[in-house]
Amino acid sequence: MAFVQLADGELHYQLDGPVDAPVLVLSNSLGTDLHMWDPQIAAFSEHFRVLRFDTRGHGKSLVTPGPYTIEQLGHDVLALLDALHIERAHFCGLSMGGLIGQWLGINAGSRLNKLIVCNTAAKIADPSVWNPRIETVLRDGAAAMVALRDASIARWFTPDFSAANPAAAKRITDMLAATSPQGYAANCAAVRDADFRDQLSAIKAPLLVIAGTEDAVTPPSGGHFIQEHVAGSEYAEFYAAHLSNVQADAAFSERVLAFLTAR
Repeated sequence: MAFVQLADGELHYQLDGPVDAPVLVLSNSLGTDLHMWDPQIAAFSEHFRVLRFDTRGHGKSLVTPGPYTIEQLGHDVLALLDALHIERAHFCGLSMGGLIGQWLGINAGSRLNKLIVCNTAAKIADPSVWNPRIETVLRDGAAAMVALRDASIARWFTPDFSAANPAAAKRITDMLAATSPQGYAANCAAVRDADFRDQLSAIKAPLLVIAGTEDAVTPPSGGHFIQEHVAGSEYAEFYAAHLSNVQADAAFSERVLAFLTAR
């Protein structure tokens, strides 16, 4: 188990793939951990040194008092790269991870080779969605996380997928129940307050936007908005709800690899 020491605690990370290969950073969604990317590791690590990490407040990483900001989480990524002596990397983030990717593209483009943002938007929902959730989680703690887990199956996967793949759905949603309530609420605030709609044109790294046709959390319209506002960017859409990397699995991995390996 590997950790990087930040100024205020430890960030948990994992490396897979050849030591001398280009680095690909994977950033988890709100309420999951680095193992949400397990379906991609075999394919990605054939071509890349895959660096995944638990975002602050998730998994085995530090939980500090909230609220957090996407800028703060972006600086955590830069600190991780600095600690591992990685000057530039590809970056792929889903949902909250996609917000972190947008922040990096806007504010730290010199550290990126190519950028992929998945199942995300320049602004995700509004405070009327986030504030009651934050309040409930801070009040009810672990019980609220279990209730969120049970509700998340319908948001994260289409009904046909969760019925046909109950073990896969459970593996992912159990991550939500195991997430620190304080960390989850602090990250909800980061997602709530992020709004990159007027800054997207600053992204100069080659960009691929991925969406899920059945994603009610971040619908394809949000992905189209990003793609339309970043010059030269590409767009792909899969039959999936919010966690397209899990539901579309092989097709998702194939499209990401095609983008990353294209000259």
